[in-house]
Amino acid sequence: MELLSKTWTKRLLSLGILGLCLAALSTTWAAEAAKAGKNIEFGTITMSLFGGLAIFLYGMEKMGDALKIVAGEKMKSILATLTVNRVAGLFTGLVVTAIIQSSSVTTVLLVGFVTADLMNLSQAIGVILGADIGTTVTAQIVAFKVTKYASLLIAVGFTMVFVGKQENFKQYGHLILGLGMIFFGMGVMSDSMSPLRSYEPFIEMMRTFDNPVIGILVSTLFTGVIQSSSATMGVVVALAMQGLISLDAGIALAFGANIGTCATAGLAVIGRPRPAVRVAVAHVSFKIAGVAIFAWFIPQLAELCRTISPAYPHLEGAARLAAEVPRQVANAHTLFNVIMACMFLPIGGLFARWCMWVVPEPKAGEEVAEVDTGVYRPKYLDDSYIETPALALGMVRREINVMADVLEKMIAGLPAAVFHGNMAQMEEIRKMDDQVDDIHKAVTHYLSRVGGTTMSPQSADEVLAAMTAVSEFESMGDVIENNFYHLAEACSKAKVKFSPEVIASMTEYHTSVFKSFKFAAMAFVADDHKTAESVMKMKDELAAMDAKDRLAQISSLQTGSAAGSIETFNLQMDIRENMKRIYYHAKRLAKVVARVEDAAAWKTSAAAAPTA
Repeated sequence: MELLSKTWTKRLLSLGILGLCLAALSTTWAAEAAKAGKNIEFGTITMSLFGGLAIFLYGMEKMGDALKIVAGEKMKSILATLTVNRVAGLFTGLVVTAIIQSSSVTTVLLVGFVTADLMNLSQAIGVILGADIGTTVTAQIVAFKVTKYASLLIAVGFTMVFVGKQENFKQYGHLILGLGMIFFGMGVMSDSMSPLRSYEPFIEMMRTFDNPVIGILVSTLFTGVIQSSSATMGVVVALAMQGLISLDAGIALAFGANIGTCATAGLAVIGRPRPAVRVAVAHVSFKIAGVAIFAWFIPQLAELCRTISPAYPHLEGAARLAAEVPRQVANAHTLFNVIMACMFLPIGGLFARWCMWVVPEPKAGEEVAEVDTGVYRPKYLDDSYIETPALALGMVRREINVMADVLEKMIAGLPAAVFHGNMAQMEEIRKMDDQVDDIHKAVTHYLSRVGGTTMSPQSADEVLAAMTAVSEFESMGDVIENNFYHLAEACSKAKVKFSPEVIASMTEYHTSVFKSFKFAAMAFVADDHKTAESVMKMKDELAAMDAKDRLAQISSLQTGSAAGSIETFNLQMDIRENMKRIYYHAKRLAKVVARVEDAAAWKTSAAAAPTA
C-alpha cells in the first residue's frame, strides 16, 4: 500500500502541524477561561477533535477501498466511457468519485489519462465537473444525524469481516465498518466541541466566518494542508451539529473546501507534460470561477437551502442551528457543484481554449529534447492507478498491447529476413526485442506493485493472467531474437536458396502462425473468450499442414530432386519448429483468456486469496 502510506504520511503530518497550532491557541483560550472562572479542558478538546478527524479520514479510506473492490469490475468500462463526450464524462466522473470518495484522486487519474493520450482536455472537463458533484456524497452522508448508529455499524462490519469466508462478503463488511467509523469520528468531533457552545471567544471567532472572504480563505488553507475537501466538510458539519456556525459561514467554508481540494491535482502535475498541466489548470479555473461568482449570492443560496431542507421552528438559538444547519450546508455544497456543472459544461470548449492559452504549446526552439537512453518508457503504467486495481489492470492491458504491436512487426518480418538470409533486416528485427524486454520488465514490476494492494479474487486472477501474458510475449521475442537470428545466419552463410514451392509452403505456415499470434493478442487485450478458443482450435490445422509438408519434403529427398538437399530440409524443419514454438506460446495465452483449467494463471490462482 505504497501510495496509501504516502497519503497518510502527508495527512498525519498536516494533522500534527494543525494540532500544534490549535494547541497553542488552546493554551491562550485556557488562560482566558481560567480568568473568567470557566473550566474548559482545551487539551482534551484538541485531542478529541483531531482523534475524531483521524477516525473519520480512516473510515473514508476504508469505505473507499471496499467500494473500489466491490465495484471494481464495473470500473473497467471507464476508459471507454470517458472518451465519448463531455456529458458522458460528467456522469462517469460523478460515479467514479462517489466510489473513490475523492475528487482529487479522480483528477489525478485524469492527469494520467491525458498524459497517456487516452483522452483530450475537452473530454476531461466533463469528468472534472462530474467529480466535483460526486465528492459531495460524503457531506450528504455525514449530514444525516445517524452518529448514534455508528457503534452498531462498526459491530456489524467487524463481524462480517471476522466471520466471512467469501471475499466479497468481507469487503461489504469493510464498507459497513468504514461507514461506521465515519459516523463515529463525526460523533467524536461533534461531542468534543460541545463545551465550546458557551465559550464566547470561540463563538466570536466562528462569527468571523460569516465574512465570506475570511471563511473561504481559512477553509482553502485547511483543505490544501489536509488534501481532502471531505475532511474539511466533516469538520464543518461537526461544527454545525453543535450550532457553532451559521449557514452563511458554513457555505463560505464549503466554498473554500472546493478551492483547497485543487492542491492535490496541482502537486500531481509537477514534472508532467503540458496537456496534463492543463487538466490541473481547468480544475483550479472551474473552482475559482465558480466561487467568485457564487460568493456574491451566498444569502440567496442560503435561503434556497433553507427552503428545501428540513426546518425545526419549535427550536431556538444554537439548538435550532444544530438541528438545521448540517443538512443545509450539505445541500448548499451539492447545489453549488450541480449548478456549476450546468453552467460550465456547455462552454467546456471555451474553458479548454482558456487552458491552452494559460499553458500554450512550446514555440519553435523552446522544446526540451528528451535524452534518448535507449530504454523504453511505459506509456500507460502510471502510479496514480495502483490504488484502483481495476483501472491499473486496464492500463496494463494497453501497455501489453504496445508489446504485442512490436512483436507483430517482428513476426511479420520473419519470411523476408529468414527465408532469404537477409541479415540486415534480421538485425532490425532483433533490435526490436530490446523494446519487448523493456516492456516485460516494466509491466512485471508494475504488476508486482498492483498485486500488493487489496483486491477482489477476480482482480487477483487478472494480475496472474497479465503476468502470464507478458511472459508468453517475452518468450516469443526470445525465440525470434535467438533462434530465428541463428537460422537466418545459417541461411545467409550457407547461401541456401529455397525453391519457390518450399517458400510458398513455409509462407503459408507462417501466415497461419502469424494469424494465431494476432488473434491471441486481440483475445487478451479485449478479454474475448471466443477469439481465444479459435486460437486453440488452430492446433489441428497447423498439425495437418506440418504433416503434409514433411511428407512432401521426404518424397523430394527420396526422388533426389533439386529442392531436396539434406541441408535445405534440416533448415526448413528448424524454421517450422520455431514457428510452432511461437504458436505454442500464443496457444498458452489463449488458454489463459479462455479460463482453461491447466493454464498457469488460473491453476495458480484457484485457491489464492487477495493480497493485502
